Amino acid sequence: MKKISLIIGLFLFFGLTKVQAQDESILLENVHVADSTFLIEEGVASYYGIRFHLRKTANGEIYDMEELTAAHKHLPFGTMLRVVNLKNEKEVWVRVNDRLPKSSKRVIDLSKGAAKELEMIRDGVVHVRLEVPDQETIVSLIDYYQENKPEGMRLRLYPEPIEFFRPEIEMFDLMLTLPGELIFSRVK
Repeated sequence: MKKISLIIGLFLFFGLTKVQAQDESILLENVHVADSTFLIEEGVASYYGIRFHLRKTANGEIYDMEELTAAHKHLPFGTMLRVVNLKNEKEVWVRVNDRLPKSSKRVIDLSKGAAKELEMIRDGVVHVRLEVPDQETIVSLIDYYQENKPEGMRLRLYPEPIEFFRPEIEMFDLMLTLPGELIFSRVK
């Protein structure tokens, strides 16, 4: 009788483990997890256009309102940023080449060309997420700011993720002949 209980227990354990693994994979397929590894700031964005067109920017370039550039309070000139419009999830890559006033409540001012890409011309002001392209940029920003990181800016290093594959638990063939010629069989 102990053998039958043991066999039935093993059968149920492996059978339920398979069902649980399948349920977890179904749940993971339906969940979208936003990757915030390269997120450095969130806030309000606006754009500037014709009034500043063909004038010098803070880094000495001539501003072209159709290029994909931006003004930021603190980021070093030349920093590449991915700007995501949180209202419609449109995104654009811009290069910082100008400065916002220190008193500004906005996190970024975009060129009119970048604002068109984000479909924010009609709104004028939208909530955005600012991301950098990679860990190396975060490291260079940490070095740039050292102990004087601006308030509200998020500069965090994350270790490279390790790929891990969960082995699929297969149900093995269980065939037993018990007294009375009862046969239990289960495949996958």
